[in-house]
Amino acid sequence: MVKRPDTNQGKVAPEISDDDIFAAMKEITGYLDITPGDFKEVYLLAFRHARERLLRQVTAREIMNRNVAWVKVDTPLKEVAELMAQRGISGMPVLDGAGRVVGVISEKDFLRGMAQGVSSFMGVVADCLQEKGCTALALRERTGADLMSSPAITVNEDTSILKIAGIFKERNINRAPVLDAQGRLAGIVSRGDLLALTPCPDGGAS
Repeated sequence: MVKRPDTNQGKVAPEISDDDIFAAMKEITGYLDITPGDFKEVYLLAFRHARERLLRQVTAREIMNRNVAWVKVDTPLKEVAELMAQRGISGMPVLDGAGRVVGVISEKDFLRGMAQGVSSFMGVVADCLQEKGCTALALRERTGADLMSSPAITVNEDTSILKIAGIFKERNINRAPVLDAQGRLAGIVSRGDLLALTPCPDGGAS
């Protein structure tokens, strides 16, 4: 059996089954002499099999954050920035008039929109300290639709965590809105949620 995610604690370690141990032992070639070193090798391989099995079974529905902050395409960027600051988040979905997720807006989008060639927060600070004024002021009259990354990369509630991790790596993103069966926003999954779910054998995050 596999321990299910505990949303209160945020971390879950897989139970190692007999099948995991047998699968690990099959990967070890030659005579298996059960010494401490051999046992550790079997344990680490079994843990890997257990973790991969866990990631295939757990879905976005089980770990997603349901209390999602979102904005509309016509929300002024001033309000978008204020909401992100209040919630302590680095990105959120952007919805159209019908409530569909059409994009995602993040700190990176703000950095990209504030100044050409500026790719870091301190770069923006340095730019704002110049006598010419703060580059962020240029965004004052713009809206979420002007800055968001679109189309949005989304996942479904039944998408496995293993698949989500692959999407994050392939698309180089840190979060993905989660859609329900009707295509409506149901939650959001972040890279931090995945890291909290899959600790290493020594108890640290993988």
